[in-house]
Amino acid sequence: MAHFAELGTNNQVIRVVVVNNDVLLDTNGVEQEQLGKDFCASLFGGNWIQTSYSGNLRGHFAGVGDFYDPVADVFLPLDIESEV
Repeated sequence: MAHFAELGTNNQVIRVVVVNNDVLLDTNGVEQEQLGKDFCASLFGGNWIQTSYSGNLRGHFAGVGDFYDPVADVFLPLDIESEV
């Protein structure tokens, strides 16, 4: 299963959803993040980005209240962002 975080104001995570991996597969059977982002946006609207439960993608599994840093391409826990 793949996980996607919806980003709100100031790139704060407002929810995380689980998506079946099949949604991410292109016609060649290769996973494409954009397909998952488009799928989530078609269901819920909003701006979405993939996160990883294991933390091997974007450094930290996104939780509600966390922040996404687009420059570093990582999720930051809420307590870290408040110190910045």
